[in-house]
Amino acid sequence: MAGLIGTKVGMTSIFGEGGAIIPCTVIQAGPCVVTQKKSKDKDGYDAIQLGYGDKKEKNTTKPMKNHFEKSGGAPKAKLVEFKGMDDLNVGDIVTSEILAEGEKVNIIGTSKGKGFQGVVKRHGFSGVGGQTHGQHNRLRAPGSLGACSTPARVMKGMKMGGRMGTDRVKELNMKIVKVLNDENLIIVKGSIPGHNGAYVIIEKSKKSVSLTKGKS
Repeated sequence: MAGLIGTKVGMTSIFGEGGAIIPCTVIQAGPCVVTQKKSKDKDGYDAIQLGYGDKKEKNTTKPMKNHFEKSGGAPKAKLVEFKGMDDLNVGDIVTSEILAEGEKVNIIGTSKGKGFQGVVKRHGFSGVGGQTHGQHNRLRAPGSLGACSTPARVMKGMKMGGRMGTDRVKELNMKIVKVLNDENLIIVKGSIPGHNGAYVIIEKSKKSVSLTKGKS
């Protein structure tokens, strides 16, 4: 599936029809360079590898330096493979021009890390709900885990406290409100996972592809 690599710039809002305020996210979409082209004969599948973001040479291994030299560019910090872009060759530059306003895209990112959290924040537990009868310090406690002498253990999948966030999240069919090709910026409706400056993967949605085919 065709797409781009970018970074989340931050959130803003624009005025829609009737003066309604629409929350949006600004994304730096590219420019990306084609660092490798894979073929079915050699690699078993057809795809291209895009690189985004500069990386210091001192932090790059020698094998990866040779890999990036083939594309004629500096080492890249983020590498992602895409399918459906077979017309590109190694060294080509991909920018936000492949995206259009009104198009639907899928955006993949890593959610913000929340650290170790309890059951109220992590799973939406409501707590005990009262402060009488000795419950003054049990408002946010998980309560009984439900295990007795049989099976004498905590069952897998029990909702308990633990690490929250830093998960791979995919937002589907997000509408592109505006494209600024001069600065390689796109504005999508709604919020996307990750903190400001985090890497995101932008994929063209199948819905937008089918709509484009229908128009032609």
